[in-house]
Amino acid sequence: MAFKYLKENLAREFFRDIFSRIRCPRKLSAPVIDGLIESSLRGVDSHGVRLLPHYVQAALIGRINLSPRLTFKKTSLTTVLMNADHTFGIAAAGMAMEKAIQVARRCGVGCVAVYNSTHFGAASIYALMAAKENMLGFSFTNVEGLVIPFGGKRRFLGTNPICFAAPCRGEEPFCLDMATSMISWNKLMQYQAKGKRLEAGWAADKNGKICLNAAAANALLPIGGYKGYGLGLMVEILCGVLTGMPWGPHIENMFPVDGKKRRLGHFLMAIDISKFQNVGAFKSRLKKLLTELRSVPPAKGFGRVRVAGDPEKEAYRVRRSKGIAVEASDVVRFRSLARKLKIDEQKYSFLKS
Repeated sequence: MAFKYLKENLAREFFRDIFSRIRCPRKLSAPVIDGLIESSLRGVDSHGVRLLPHYVQAALIGRINLSPRLTFKKTSLTTVLMNADHTFGIAAAGMAMEKAIQVARRCGVGCVAVYNSTHFGAASIYALMAAKENMLGFSFTNVEGLVIPFGGKRRFLGTNPICFAAPCRGEEPFCLDMATSMISWNKLMQYQAKGKRLEAGWAADKNGKICLNAAAANALLPIGGYKGYGLGLMVEILCGVLTGMPWGPHIENMFPVDGKKRRLGHFLMAIDISKFQNVGAFKSRLKKLLTELRSVPPAKGFGRVRVAGDPEKEAYRVRRSKGIAVEASDVVRFRSLARKLKIDEQKYSFLKS
């Protein structure tokens, strides 16, 4: 499939232009722009710039609130409840992690449960915020029921991601960011758009049978059978039950976009490493651990052993120089959005046919 390379600075200019046209306050648009572009630079295309038209459409029809009353309620020394008031999940979750970091600096750990939110993009955005402040970062969210529970034939839980990040000496933070399903729903949609064949164990059809045809896929499968199912349920308890939000099949779907509020829940946590040991020592020990892992002889068919986050670090180095690879279908959506908002296409070379 044909694609174009989108330079980071041009992407930021275009995105700012878009958000300005829909009268989105900068305190909301800035974290969304940063989150989408950084995700794409790290190679997480399913949660990157391609989501811009979706977010804008959701804002235009009222699903996303552009004038939220964001509130924080401190419930103990280390815990906070945040009402996102249905604004951009990326903006709300970013503010929640900032609050978690502030609390962790004072108390050693900070936990913020977010309710009345929307899609928050890549979970890595928030865990990495903590890691860059010399803390351990955790981020979780629930989404609509897309995954079949182990032993079932109908989807129930969401893809419910788990993310953990930690600072490391001499390189960007270690970051594990994984859905509790084999793939994300956004990735399945990418395969459907391209007509690509799925791998065995990724998805199931409407009858709950494993399928390889992306067009026939109706549900996702959990990672590791009952273990992934259990992890997804853990995230649902943190983000749905604990926050007072709906869970699984009771959550409004991300697609197609309509005016119904999604009422998603997130859970963000930061742990101050310095309350346990010297931060420099921790970073050096983690570097040694990762170096030893990467030094393990690779099995047949593998070039080398990697650790979580290595592919993203490699993609970031390439894309900061070369640009973000944007597929032709996404360029068409960007162009359509620009025309709808009466933006001068000549300002942006990547919009040209």
